[in-house]
Amino acid sequence: MNSASAATSNKTGRFSGWFSRAKSGIDALPMHLPVRLGNAGMTQTKAAPVRVLGFDQALVWVTVALLAWGLVMVYSASIALSDSPRFTRAGYTPTYFLTRHAASLVIAAIAGLLAFQVPMKTWERAAPWLFVASLLLLVAVLVPHVGINVNGARRWLPLGFMRFQPSELAKLAMVLYAASYMVRKMEIKERFFRAVLPMGVAVVVVGMLVMAEPDMGAFMVIAVIAMGILFLGGVNARMFFVIAALVVVAFSTIVATSPWRRERIFAYLDPWSEEHALGKGYQLSHSLIAIGRGEVFGVGLGGSVEKLHWLPEAHTDFLMAVIGEEFGLVGVLLAIALFLWLTRRIMHIGRQAIALDRVFSGLVAQGIGIWIGFQTFINMGVNLGALPTKGLTLPLMSFGGSAILLNVVALAVVLRIDYENRVLMRGGRV
Repeated sequence: MNSASAATSNKTGRFSGWFSRAKSGIDALPMHLPVRLGNAGMTQTKAAPVRVLGFDQALVWVTVALLAWGLVMVYSASIALSDSPRFTRAGYTPTYFLTRHAASLVIAAIAGLLAFQVPMKTWERAAPWLFVASLLLLVAVLVPHVGINVNGARRWLPLGFMRFQPSELAKLAMVLYAASYMVRKMEIKERFFRAVLPMGVAVVVVGMLVMAEPDMGAFMVIAVIAMGILFLGGVNARMFFVIAALVVVAFSTIVATSPWRRERIFAYLDPWSEEHALGKGYQLSHSLIAIGRGEVFGVGLGGSVEKLHWLPEAHTDFLMAVIGEEFGLVGVLLAIALFLWLTRRIMHIGRQAIALDRVFSGLVAQGIGIWIGFQTFINMGVNLGALPTKGLTLPLMSFGGSAILLNVVALAVVLRIDYENRVLMRGGRV
């Protein structure tokens, strides 16, 4: 080794030793050394875990508020029914409807928790089978000695602990099936006969079964759900308006060929006439009296007079009239605001899912938003005299086990969609 090589080796050795000592010194230093930037001093701290909520809390609390308010109002509207000879003979107590409604809420809560656990991919695979199951139940309810006949309508199946209404399941089944159908037909959605006509046939089949009960209100909701999902799924606008025109013609024909439905329309136009006040306009006129008595702030909880055997079905179809009487204009506006916020939030979750390229989930959420929003609009419109009388309950609030059950399950599906949206936005997989 020459002198130059020895010198280089000595320098390399000294540098390696210095680097090793420096490295060991750095390793020995604490990881939160202060850093000076100008006159400011900063210290590294341990990263705090970020807590991201897995569901939309506001949506849950608004839903809980509507369910709780509905429970109170069902009790208020039905507490006097036990005095009626019709219910006295059946052995009903003042808390009969309250206890049944509370039991329905418990069952609905359990079903909602279970529905939330089901991934949307599973719902998509099960959509056609759920639709077929709803058709079979709609057929079963029409079979003599199987379906329960109440006031001339055969709409319920006895399940022992509750009466189940298949038309409520048909609404959810239509939402899932129509969303699944649009995803499968996305490539040919501009062709009427290959894309739109099969869906129209499905709606007609459901409509014929529902109208045989008869339940025109449920058929209206199902038809609007299907049309809304077709429109949001990207069906050509001209075809959509053709479908809408055909639906209007169909409903007009149904009304024109049914004398008692025509009487309801005429009673709606003039409910105070001598001809209608004690006939088809009776419910509407007493609903308007109840809301008029409430004025701005209402007569107070429990103070309704119209629920004392004057207003029929005060705990179901005309619950909003009792709210208007006991809570006044303030209560009615609050209910409208809550349902408006709920519908808007559901639609927003649907748009978010579509933006994440989850078309099925997005259409399902928006279909549920159409369902809740449209049925609420019809019920409130009927109670306020803005629409002809139609037997549709107020979602989440009116008495009815099947309706409460399916409403809660539908909202649980929306919460599942929102949960999966959040997982994807955090970089996870669903």
